[in-house]
Amino acid sequence: MAINKEDYLYISSLLRAREPRMLSRDKAERMLDAPNVEDAAKMLTDSGYEDMSQMGVKQIETALARRRADVFRELESLVPNAAVLDLFRLKYDYHNAKVLIKSDAMHRDEAELLSASGRIAPELMRRRYNEDRLRDLPGELGSAAENARALLNRSANPQLSDFMLDKAYFREMQALAEALDSDFARGYVALLADSTNLRSAVRILRMGKDIGYLQEALVSGGSISEERLISGIAGEGIATVFAGSALAGAAQLGADAVSGGTLTAFELACDNAVASYLADAKLCSFGEESVIAYLAGTENELTAVRMILTGRLAGVPSDTIRERLRDLYA
Repeated sequence: MAINKEDYLYISSLLRAREPRMLSRDKAERMLDAPNVEDAAKMLTDSGYEDMSQMGVKQIETALARRRADVFRELESLVPNAAVLDLFRLKYDYHNAKVLIKSDAMHRDEAELLSASGRIAPELMRRRYNEDRLRDLPGELGSAAENARALLNRSANPQLSDFMLDKAYFREMQALAEALDSDFARGYVALLADSTNLRSAVRILRMGKDIGYLQEALVSGGSISEERLISGIAGEGIATVFAGSALAGAAQLGADAVSGGTLTAFELACDNAVASYLADAKLCSFGEESVIAYLAGTENELTAVRMILTGRLAGVPSDTIRERLRDLYA
């Protein structure tokens, strides 16, 4: 069933009114130029953040996680279709599955790393894990988590376990985009998949791993198939495979990184390509596009805030942090 954009009139207007309070590049620059981290943190209170001026790194992480969960909780009652919100909550379900599987393998309790931003309460997921009832979890998550746990037990390689969960995560993302019947959501998920595969290719090639290992890492759903990427790496190279796509510039930087160049500029270009796609939502007066862009922008904002505050607490030079900042939605 085609999406009815008029159902999004109210929430689109609400989120448009909030955009001026979001973290802009100008405010981020002022936070970086502030004389100390306390003054930088206080600037965020105008954007609705709690006062983090006296917080340490762990407290800041907790405060930002709380803000994300609050945003999800509020919008839950406002979005006409829950699949819009689930596009973003899904990531935290899979994050929690990874935490539980790895902490179990290491015989450690890592409960503090669990996120409350997913569709499934972390306490429930932990209980299902301890009761050996992972398959009761919804969608592909349950079977993927069970299989990933078995794979880790057999291989003792947590990266392979992560790859298995990532593949399931992107399959569920595709299913959510299809459930929305939204071209914008489909394009967003496809670009995320392409970006993920490009990153995997660059990192794995830099490590000197073989094509077989890369195949384990690649996810489905991108505009460039896994087969095309594999054949391109063996032939004309990464940059040519992505030529003409939204990730063309990032792919060229990725090719340079494989040859020994810096990863920082490459990672930044990947993220900015996604931000550029989301910026097109501002051309839509109302619709699911505004909600998707706002939620993605909020995630990007939280990443920027974390990078600035924790970086400054650690004594990282402002210019170094500035070089790593992604484009912001506001």
